[in-house]
Amino acid sequence: MNEKLTAMEKEILLNTARRAIENAVSGKKDLEINYERIPESLKKPGATFITLTKNGMLRGCIGTLNPTGSIIADVCDHAAAAAMDDYRFPPLEADEVDNIKIEISLLSTPRKLNYSNIDELLNLIQPGLDGIILKDGSARATFLPQVWSKIPDKEQFLSHLCQKMGAPAEMWRNKKIEVMTYQVEKFSE
Repeated sequence: MNEKLTAMEKEILLNTARRAIENAVSGKKDLEINYERIPESLKKPGATFITLTKNGMLRGCIGTLNPTGSIIADVCDHAAAAAMDDYRFPPLEADEVDNIKIEISLLSTPRKLNYSNIDELLNLIQPGLDGIILKDGSARATFLPQVWSKIPDKEQFLSHLCQKMGAPAEMWRNKKIEVMTYQVEKFSE
């Protein structure tokens, strides 16, 4: 990871995410960012995931693995998308907004793992620290490092991730697929 965000930068990102969600839920146009008032560090390219929870349960999660713009724009776009466009949930309703908790994960650049067999792959993975990306042709799926708290076993983690990708659970055992790792700096309201 690059330099850690300051408390002020985290607060700016969380406030921006909340405002973007409020705008999206109320049907207003995309949140406009006043770049003159934003620290330079948040104008740099960055990839983020926004996770929304309600009463401790997932309510939306959208993000990207590779930067497509500035950190602050990425947070703004993905906050609105997590609220309105996560296919697993209906769009967030106005009366839910105050009960939503926002978590932001700022991703490091993904790094490809070079491995020759299953044991080597399992030894390279660091539970609790690594986010994992599996890729097979055009199919791709990821779990953020936070998912290790729900699936702490490496083999089960990879099997669930294969299923998320739409592949058989044991594909990672039977076929050499591309595996990448990344870390996150996560913070929440």
